[in-house]
Amino acid sequence: MADSKRNFVYGLHAISAVLERAPERVLELWMSQPRDDARSRELRERAQVAGVRVQSVAGEALLKLVGDVAHQGAVAAVRPLKSWDEQDLLQSLEQTAGDPFLLILDGVTDPHNLGACLRTAEAAGVHAVLIPKDRAATVDGVVRKVAAGAAEFVPVASVTNLARTIDLLKARGIWVVGTDGEAPQTLYAADLRRPLAMVLGAEGTGMRRLTRERCDFLVRIPMAGQVQSLNVSVAAGVALFEARRQRSG
Repeated sequence: MADSKRNFVYGLHAISAVLERAPERVLELWMSQPRDDARSRELRERAQVAGVRVQSVAGEALLKLVGDVAHQGAVAAVRPLKSWDEQDLLQSLEQTAGDPFLLILDGVTDPHNLGACLRTAEAAGVHAVLIPKDRAATVDGVVRKVAAGAAEFVPVASVTNLARTIDLLKARGIWVVGTDGEAPQTLYAADLRRPLAMVLGAEGTGMRRLTRERCDFLVRIPMAGQVQSLNVSVAAGVALFEARRQRSG
């Protein structure tokens, strides 16, 4: 298991992303002996160029490191990002150039969904992601694998009281926009060209009441088919990239 000085990242794409963007954070790389295809050779060469020690090991060794997961024959030990709390988030907003752009996930419990949301958030240029400390997925190895490297770059603030944090964001001029399938206004009709925090609720249940009450307004993603709702990570992609489109105009 990872200790306080390192985390494990696994999967060829996730490790490659860290090596490309922050090679100094990679401490060591273990690769499965039988694997010798182009992608694994490229990863090995990139690690060696970065001065990272690469060890060829049996598959059982990787199993001991990260358990029975889809590691694709590659596991890296990396220096963990500093965990953010409420104060770290607020301090970072003071140094943000331009209008802040945040994603709030209100109780997403599935680590695969959290990982997918982090990947989307990083791609959309989100400055930070907020999650509650309780009754929500944490950024573990599964999340890092699904995020394909994004979890190593987009800050995640885990807060004790999400409603209070939202109040503090609003006091700093950030508009809080919730997504709700019953909202009268569509996402595409809303003006998102402002300091913004997009809120998505938990799988199935949506936002909690206290979170919903603190939203400045709600928007819905218009649905053309028979399906009534989208997976939270898909909804995050639609909402964040519409906000990005407006903010880039």
